Amino acid sequence: MVCGFVKNPKRRFRFTANLSKRHEAAVMRQTNQEKLRVAVLVSKAAFQFIQGVQPSDYTVPDEVIAAGFQICADELGSIVECHDVKKLKFHGGVAGIAEKLCTSTTDGLTTNSDQLSRRQEIFGINKFAETEARGFWIFVWEALHDMTLMILGVCAFVSLIVGITMEGWPKGAHDGLGIVASILLVVFVTASSDYRQSLQFRDLDKEKKKITIQVTRDGFRQKMSIYDLVPGDIVHLAIGDQVPADGLFVSGFSVLIDESSLTGESEPVMVSAENPYMLSGTKLQDGSCKMLVTTVGMRTQWGKLIATLSEGGDDETPLQVKLNGVATIIGRLGLFFSIITFAVLVQGLLTQKLQQGTFWTWSGEEALEMLEFFAVAVTIVVVAVPEGLPLAVTLSLAFAMKKMMNDKALVRHLAACETMGSATSICSDKTGTLTTNRMTVVKSCICMNIKEVSKENKNNFCSQIPESALKLLLQSIFLNTGGEIVVKKDGKLEILGTPTETALLGFGLSLGGNFQAERQASKLVKVEPFNSTKKRMGVVLEQPEGGLRAHTKGASEIVLEGCDKVINSSGEVVPLDETSINHLKVTINQFASEALRTLCLAYMELENGFSTSSPIPTSGYTCIGIVGIKDPVRPGVKESVAICRSAGITVLMVTGDNINTAKAIARECGILTDDGIAIEGPDFREKSQEEMLELIPKIQVMARSSPMDKHMLVKQLRTTFDGVVAVTGDGTNDAPALHEADIGLAMGIAGTEVAKESADVLILDDNFSTIATVAKWGRSVYINIQKFVQFQLTVNVVALIVNFSSACLTGNAPLTAVQLLWVNMIMDTLGALALATEPPTDELMKRAPVVKKGNFISKVMWRNILGQSFYQLVVIWYLQARGTAIFDLDGPDADLILNTLIFNSFVFCQIFNEVSSREMEKINVFKGILNNYVFVSVLGCTVLFQILIVEFLGTFANTSPLTLRQWCFSVLVGFIGMPIAAILKMIPV
Repeated sequence: MVCGFVKNPKRRFRFTANLSKRHEAAVMRQTNQEKLRVAVLVSKAAFQFIQGVQPSDYTVPDEVIAAGFQICADELGSIVECHDVKKLKFHGGVAGIAEKLCTSTTDGLTTNSDQLSRRQEIFGINKFAETEARGFWIFVWEALHDMTLMILGVCAFVSLIVGITMEGWPKGAHDGLGIVASILLVVFVTASSDYRQSLQFRDLDKEKKKITIQVTRDGFRQKMSIYDLVPGDIVHLAIGDQVPADGLFVSGFSVLIDESSLTGESEPVMVSAENPYMLSGTKLQDGSCKMLVTTVGMRTQWGKLIATLSEGGDDETPLQVKLNGVATIIGRLGLFFSIITFAVLVQGLLTQKLQQGTFWTWSGEEALEMLEFFAVAVTIVVVAVPEGLPLAVTLSLAFAMKKMMNDKALVRHLAACETMGSATSICSDKTGTLTTNRMTVVKSCICMNIKEVSKENKNNFCSQIPESALKLLLQSIFLNTGGEIVVKKDGKLEILGTPTETALLGFGLSLGGNFQAERQASKLVKVEPFNSTKKRMGVVLEQPEGGLRAHTKGASEIVLEGCDKVINSSGEVVPLDETSINHLKVTINQFASEALRTLCLAYMELENGFSTSSPIPTSGYTCIGIVGIKDPVRPGVKESVAICRSAGITVLMVTGDNINTAKAIARECGILTDDGIAIEGPDFREKSQEEMLELIPKIQVMARSSPMDKHMLVKQLRTTFDGVVAVTGDGTNDAPALHEADIGLAMGIAGTEVAKESADVLILDDNFSTIATVAKWGRSVYINIQKFVQFQLTVNVVALIVNFSSACLTGNAPLTAVQLLWVNMIMDTLGALALATEPPTDELMKRAPVVKKGNFISKVMWRNILGQSFYQLVVIWYLQARGTAIFDLDGPDADLILNTLIFNSFVFCQIFNEVSSREMEKINVFKGILNNYVFVSVLGCTVLFQILIVEFLGTFANTSPLTLRQWCFSVLVGFIGMPIAAILKMIPV
């Protein structure tokens, strides 16, 4: 019971995971996975008997027919969810389903507003049910359930009954109403703080859900929110995308789906015309395709699972766990002191009654005095149990998350705010992170001739390429691509695809090529999409005049190794001799040294016996040419890298480019230094564990890397550094590296949905300098909480010792229950608001990173806490001993005035100590104080309320109005604490 009292759950962290709900979700997830596994097995068995399918007795509901459709939502849901081959066959396959949904697999929906609203009425919207936002009064109700406040409420109620009975109304109600007013003030301030946090977290959740996808509507390809999807939409998906709704495969190549989030199966599933079922929440591991949306929102399997996950939240962060332990230890000490204080106060009263011979007769005043003793003991626990610690952490994290979102960094997990303060190593992608990810072809070596590529020399450029070679080049660019050129509603062309693809397609257009004409002239029969393991892409196409031709493109060194012929300057195909090979290799190195990404384009004629089920050959190609693509370094990257270095954070660059390109860009960014090492992924892989550990501190660049190389590098970094950060720009297979790191960051615009989902922080403006900002906020969170803990522990120590020692020495406590509740609010809620919301300063990035495994309460903090506590205790003890004589206090109100003076001096000591706590080591604590309006407001409100309590609420707060001299003394006592704090900071520890 004692432990339960101290470990009051209402004093713990808000907005963390609901573990019971999480368990329910896990159980339901397992059930759903089993159902889906069975459905897949049944569908496979059913497929074998597909020829024997009998017509279904399905009847279209009248309201569906009235809306103009021929199939209902439940029927669509059962087809995809259960992988029902029979029903799909009965409805005419994917084409039949599209017809019944009144859509076209090529042109998509017709966006008539009336028809869209009818679709939504019949089939629903692509949104998941959310928990209703909790109102302010719910937070008030929860705050009222605080155990100690409930006990004080009972004390107040008994005090009211006894007081009114003995002294009548209103005089007898003053003590009770004072406690009630204090309780209500604490409750409303706490509820307001929690409500404000809930609004912040809801805003952050909304930001997380801003996901767009490419859809064809009205014959035009366009971007739109996944929440606007309706059944009948044609969605375009590529490697790394998350399937946004349940649907059916329409067309595509080499589509592998990761269904582990739903079925629990780790093996990817091949999706094709024979197995067209695609479930929301799964991810494209390879390939690209078009999908017909059939089921949306809560009707999907993912929606049914999400229904149990609405009570989400993060687990407690490492610092929260650590502070929970601190809070419990201090709370137990406070409970011990409160019991002793209560025992001493009661013993004093009982001794007095025994001496007077009135032990068996009790007056109402004595009963009220006993009740006040109990209230003081309970309030000591309220003061001692530092619920402000978890509140400060949550406030600081919520504040940092909100501000970081303004700085274009969306924090997905609370712990990331805190952990970024410990970051010592940043392992970053090149493309989309250090560079702009807006690529253009600026140099080429076509038909062995090196040329600059620009709009000005376009005509001259084309005239120097033989017609046959130009035709092959355009065919390679427009057909061997994962991108697309579409016509927008205004008639203008738009290039869609990855930055590399758009650069090549733009190059093709500049050469006078026609994308649609090239696509219609030849038929694609096989596509092997680019992935970061093969580092190449290939297609096989059927020529208009007959025969098959393969095109390949990819990393120059890799593709060139598979070439044995080349097109010369006359447009003739000639063997690739040593001189030609050397020329091309020199060209590749020259382009790379200019920080250009190089791609080699090649083709080969295939024999008639080639089977589309066979892999595309990797050798025997004819080299068409090499292009150099410029991806400019982002503005401010060099400065941000320098800031990270000065902050003790090492920066490493990982890229798939060749080592010369990587080195050139790393030097431009300021990453590669004279004493640093640049290594290639395959070389790194071959190193032994001992060799890796020796290399890790020196590696600054890794080129020609695969996703597994990056994963391995991050894993090794964690053995050497604390707080390893993995950053990805457009990496599609970077989830392992992001999960392996202490913090995973992804670029919000360039990154794929898989990378975003795996990340702890999303960089919304795709700017590397934002990463330095995130690190600065991480350090700010940690230090702000340390400031608050220093401030709160000082108040705790002084309040406990003052009341305990006074009770033991004089038989009464100078600080009453109401006064202690006010002090509790100063140091907990208001103190947390003031100190936990301090904005970061540039000086934070000139310090070493926070040591993650070090002691949270540092030697510097102990020095400040003990020094300031000693000063405050000396002042209060001196006032208790000599206060009456110093201020010539006599008469019946002397003790009341003295206790008020002690209370007032104590509060002003905390007010000035709060200012001193803004800096734990620096003497100048006023720098930037006016920039933090929260701090200034809290300080102003504290002073204002203190004046009101002392001067006007005497009957409720057990205070008496003070003279100007006494006010000046109280303020002076508090102010002297500031120079003392400055002197303490000069003492080395």
